[in-house]
Amino acid sequence: MAIAHTSNITFKVDLDENRVPEEISWTAEDGGIDNEASKAIMLSVWDHNKKDTLRMDLWTKDMPVDEMKQFYHQTLVSMANSFERATDDEKMGATMRDFCDYFAEKLELKEK
Repeated sequence: MAIAHTSNITFKVDLDENRVPEEISWTAEDGGIDNEASKAIMLSVWDHNKKDTLRMDLWTKDMPVDEMKQFYHQTLVSMANSFERATDDEKMGATMRDFCDYFAEKLELKEK
């Protein structure tokens, strides 16, 4: 099958003199995102040759801790949902979401 379209997603990370992220922005033209500011990135890439995950986790030095906790929680929920869609394993998807609820409870992220 021939490639019909190529899409690019780019991240720009501005670093301070110690190479710590000051600002992060990203662009995904096909998604209507143009130089959108962000405080954090989590990116996972599967290396099928090594059967290993390559990861990049970056956050700006002014990312508030409470927002980081929320970011992790929302990422875990997204991973549970994505896992279930990718594998059709409803039982494990539900188990992962149970952990997400526990995580949110322990970090007091859920409204009382």
